[in-house]
Amino acid sequence: METKTLTEGSVTGLFFKYLIPAICGTMVTSIYVLADTIIIGKGLGIEAMAALNIVLPLFNIFYGTGLLFGVGGSVLMSIARGRGDEKAGQMYYSLSLILNILFCLVITTIILIYLKPIVTVLGATEVTMPYVLSYAPYVIGGASFFALSSFFQTFVRNDGAPKHAMAAVITGGVLNIILDVIFVFPLKLGMMGAALATVIGSVTTFTILLFHLRSKKNGLHFTLAGASAKRIAEVLRTGFTSFLLEITSGIVMFIFNIQILKYIGDVGVSVYGIMTNTNIVIYCLCNGINQAAQPLVSVNFGAGLYDRVKQVKNVGIKVAFAICSLFAILGLVVPNIFTYMFLNPTEEILEISSIAVRIYFAGFFLMGVNMFMTGFFQSTLRPTLSMVLCLSRGVIFSLIFVFVLPLFMGTAGIWAAMPLAEVVTGIIAFLLMRVYNRK
Repeated sequence: METKTLTEGSVTGLFFKYLIPAICGTMVTSIYVLADTIIIGKGLGIEAMAALNIVLPLFNIFYGTGLLFGVGGSVLMSIARGRGDEKAGQMYYSLSLILNILFCLVITTIILIYLKPIVTVLGATEVTMPYVLSYAPYVIGGASFFALSSFFQTFVRNDGAPKHAMAAVITGGVLNIILDVIFVFPLKLGMMGAALATVIGSVTTFTILLFHLRSKKNGLHFTLAGASAKRIAEVLRTGFTSFLLEITSGIVMFIFNIQILKYIGDVGVSVYGIMTNTNIVIYCLCNGINQAAQPLVSVNFGAGLYDRVKQVKNVGIKVAFAICSLFAILGLVVPNIFTYMFLNPTEEILEISSIAVRIYFAGFFLMGVNMFMTGFFQSTLRPTLSMVLCLSRGVIFSLIFVFVLPLFMGTAGIWAAMPLAEVVTGIIAFLLMRVYNRK
């Protein structure tokens, strides 16, 4: 990667140069889940879709692990390069890779050994358990490739090859969709077929990403010279917010499922699947915006070019707000589009979802800005500020509201919990940015 280009070229031009490949890459990543959701919902029914929604928090753990070490290591690598310390940059890459592999092996082993008790805690019932056990073992068994894919996407992009990262993810995502259709419909492999399609797609993406290491433009080289416990702590501290975003998403999904089962039942969990899967699309768009901004922010921050850092922040906030507002408006005006996208809805589902979508989607107006500010603080080595925002929108306020609001508003309070959490987080983000600017 030419550090000089990132520190001297047009900020807006460079941002959009990275934005399109980054968004394409993260959007296709969402297809791994969305393809399963649509095909399972259409082909196997609402019970199967509810089962998929129960397994998704486990999926988040692996994706979060890839981001923990991918973002943590790549931010430090970019800042080191901005300071002219190439050897430190290579060490951060190598150390992050080793840590990622070790974490994935441990997590996979634990989940596979205790799978049934874990999914029972996550909300699997007698109705959904057979579907869960037909899907989860295969996805979890191959989920390490998904984590490594998200890891290498980040580093390959930071190494000046955003188009290569995009091509890898698109190829794996398209293959996943094709295999989903073939395995579920003509071959009638059910949930197992959907799981196998996801694993094969992620293995394909991972393999293509590895080709970058053999290219002439590759600037990623393995070395552990200078690695230490202190460096490990730096990677964990810097990347922890990205991991926390995924884990809190899984925690929130779990708690919401429990509350929905209490107030509505399995049909409500299926309706919530519409929200969670659309949320995955929005999250991936926001993640793409953050990933486009991160190399620019980190390299210029490392080089001490703070005016350029501010320019990237301003552009990123505007883009995040504009993109997320589009989905919010669609949800408010034509909510049933999203219901038909994921399900063959009954009258009962349409009655619930039309209200739920309108309320829940209102939160998207601020979600993009809140997520961008979370990533911005992370990219400028302000992990504490980043974590405050992450916990505010991802755990603290969303969970408080999902328990408190239904007591006064009934089921509508469940759908209103997330939008209200985004509003409170937006206020906190504004206050934290004022503190950041003064410093």
